[in-house]
Amino acid sequence: MSITEEYIACGEKNLLHTYNRSPIVFERGDGVYLYDADNKKYLDFAAGIAVFALGYNNKEYNDALKGQIDKLIHTSNLYYNIPAIDAAKELNSITGMDRVFFTNSGTEAIEGAIKSALKYAYTEEPADDYEIIAMEHSFHGRSMGALSVTGNAHYREAFGTGIGHIKFAKFNDFESVKALVSEKTCGIIMETVQGEGGIYPADEDFLKKVRKLCDEKDILLILDEIQCGMGRSGYMFAYEKYGIRPDIMTSAKALGCGVPVGAFSMTERVAEKSLVPGDHGSTYGGNPLAGAAVVEVLRQFKEKDIVGHVKELTPYLEEKLKELASKHECIKETRGVGFMRAVELDRPAGDIIKGAQEKGLIVISAGANILRLVPPLVIEKEHIDEMIDILDSLL
Repeated sequence: MSITEEYIACGEKNLLHTYNRSPIVFERGDGVYLYDADNKKYLDFAAGIAVFALGYNNKEYNDALKGQIDKLIHTSNLYYNIPAIDAAKELNSITGMDRVFFTNSGTEAIEGAIKSALKYAYTEEPADDYEIIAMEHSFHGRSMGALSVTGNAHYREAFGTGIGHIKFAKFNDFESVKALVSEKTCGIIMETVQGEGGIYPADEDFLKKVRKLCDEKDILLILDEIQCGMGRSGYMFAYEKYGIRPDIMTSAKALGCGVPVGAFSMTERVAEKSLVPGDHGSTYGGNPLAGAAVVEVLRQFKEKDIVGHVKELTPYLEEKLKELASKHECIKETRGVGFMRAVELDRPAGDIIKGAQEKGLIVISAGANILRLVPPLVIEKEHIDEMIDILDSLL
C-alpha cells in the first residue's frame, strides 16, 4: 500500500463523509504546482477553489504569518488588535466601502450580510417579515442563513424552510426581480459572477437596473464577491467593471490566501442603521493572525500589480480556450471573466477531471458538465499552455 493509500484509508475511517474526495493526498505546494504524498507533481488550476491567489510557498506571505505567530495569534474581539485595524483600513480603501466585519469564512460573511440587511429594515420600521430576493442557481454557502439564499433546491430540501421570507428571481432577468419586489423587500443578494452555478457573469444592464431599483425603493444591494473578488475578474472586485457600488459586499477565499478569513463590508449609511453591540460577533473573526494575512495579501496585490497581471493574460487565456473549443465538438461553450472560466461540455465532466489528475492537472467542476478553471492569479503563459495541452489530449 502506498503512502497515499494509507492516508486515504485512515481518512475514510475517521472523517465525516460530507465530500466525495478525489484519491489524492496533497503534502506540499510550490508556485502554481502541488505535490502529493508520493511526490507526484500537479499543475493547479483550482487554487483550493479560488483561494491561493498568490501561489504556494510564497516566502513573503509565509514570513508575514510566521512573524505574527511569534507575536500574537488571538485575543478575542473584546480588545483591539493592530493587524485587524490595519487590514480593515486597507480593505476599505480598495472596496470603496466604509465599515468591515471580519469573519472566519465566506459563509459567515453571508450570514452577517443578511443580518445587516434585516436589521437595517427593522431599524427603520420594526417588523419580523422582511423579505430578501436571491437568484436562482446561486450559491452562497451551507450554513442555515447562507443556504436559505442559495438558489438550488437540492441543497436546501433536507433542511426545512431555513430563515424564511426568501424569494428567488432569475439571474440576468430584471423583470423577474422587479416582479418580486414588495414593500417588505429589504435586500437583493447575488453573486456578481455566479460560481457554482456555472460561471455566469451578471449582465451590465441587469446589474445597473437592479442598482437603480434598490436606490428607488430603499432596498440594500448585497453583492457576493467571495469567489469572483480579489482580482480574479481582472478587477479587484468584479462590481468595479460595472461602475456601481453595492450597499453590502462579502469577500473571502483569496482575501486570506489560505488563512481562514472572510469579511462583509458596508457603506456608512448601512452601518448607521444596522448592527450595534450585541447584534453580531465572532470569537475568532479578525484575530491577529487573520489580520496579518489580509494585510500581507493586499500588500502583495498592490506591489506586484496582481490585477494588472490578470488583465494582461486574460486575452491569451481566452484565445487558447477558444482554440480548444474549435478543435473539439464536445465543448459547447467557454465563458467567464479574467481567471474565472468555464468550459461547458456536452457530457459529464467527471471523466475529464479524473483524467486530468492522472496527467498531473487539477481542475474542478461547476455543475455536472462544466470544467471550472480558477488558477492562482500568478500563472504565466507557459502554465496556460500546459493546461491546454493536457485538456486537448483528454478531449
